[in-house]
Amino acid sequence: MSDVPKRYLELGLRLGRHIDGLIDAYFGPPEIKERVDAEELLPPANIARDAAALIENLDGLEEQRRNWLRAQLFGLQTVARRLAGEEISFVDEVEWCYGVAPERVPEERFEAVHEVLEETLPGNGSLAERYQAWRDGNTLSGDQLARVIESLGADLRTRTERLVGLPDGEEVQFDYVTDEPWAAFNYYQGGLRSHVAVNTDTPLTPTFLIGLVSHETYPGHHTEHAWKDRLLVQEGGQLEESILLIGTPQSLVSEGIASLAPEMALGEDEQHVAAEHVRDTGVPFDPELSRTVSAAARPLAGVGTNVALMLHEDGRSEDEALAYLKRWGLASDLRAQQSVRFMTDPVWRSYITTYTDGYRICKAFVCDDPARFKRLLTEQLTPADIVAGT
Repeated sequence: MSDVPKRYLELGLRLGRHIDGLIDAYFGPPEIKERVDAEELLPPANIARDAAALIENLDGLEEQRRNWLRAQLFGLQTVARRLAGEEISFVDEVEWCYGVAPERVPEERFEAVHEVLEETLPGNGSLAERYQAWRDGNTLSGDQLARVIESLGADLRTRTERLVGLPDGEEVQFDYVTDEPWAAFNYYQGGLRSHVAVNTDTPLTPTFLIGLVSHETYPGHHTEHAWKDRLLVQEGGQLEESILLIGTPQSLVSEGIASLAPEMALGEDEQHVAAEHVRDTGVPFDPELSRTVSAAARPLAGVGTNVALMLHEDGRSEDEALAYLKRWGLASDLRAQQSVRFMTDPVWRSYITTYTDGYRICKAFVCDDPARFKRLLTEQLTPADIVAGT
């Protein structure tokens, strides 16, 4: 048996000791993690060197596993090289880490979105003020929020079971937290179990909530992790799939799947399903308005990639980035500041591209076909495989 998967796990665990949060989940052999944790901290330059050596020594594995591991190791090596102080351009970093070159979105697309929203959004004030009022209005809180999330989770689980099936024994538990930089986070535990933490500081509207729950659970992150755990790790013995690493093509594919999850599970019924689940809360909600606004506003997700390129390729200032986010992304001061803080973090600056580029390539691959969506959930595919399969 090849020792390559074990060596890959060791490299990922060693790099993860340098960067909090780089390892999204580890559910591989505990003795490997225990051994790595007991080692002296290996310098990032050594990790990059070892990753490069392993890329050249992937013998003994079938071609698909070699291709997947090569792409993963290239991303891991890139993260280690930057951590060691090597200068790497933003575009190269994105392509080497995630396997897809970042694409600027023409501002004409944002202008077209603004025109639709001008005609659609009710109320007084500027377009940005009306958009923010729509995004942050009609929020749920407290026990009301927990009831709706549990109800949505059960509904989406049933729909996902019909759509792509679920492995026996999978389970999701929700928890509610505050004072976090994210709206929700999936902590995959291994053994087909996920713990999803929801940040109740975030304004959680019916529209935002249904996207959040499907993204994190069914048929998004949890569904992908559970299927790959069962089929690839437990049944297939592919140990390399027992670590989830940020900064690699694996995370771009995962974000693409999760971003596509709401429309795969619900299609055009998404907002009406949300309305059903909040009907007894007393929260006013117009599903038709939300459907129109949500569909029109989707291209605004590309504003983040443009801003990252402005900051890291064009040498623009943070003030210019903030202005761009507010002008084209219709972001509030707070949202714009949070986005710029994320995009200027030296470790996480490139991650913003995984949402838009992951969604773009996964949507083109799936073409609304549940069978192709299930391939994303169950097979070991690289971004190059996905692009080639469209």
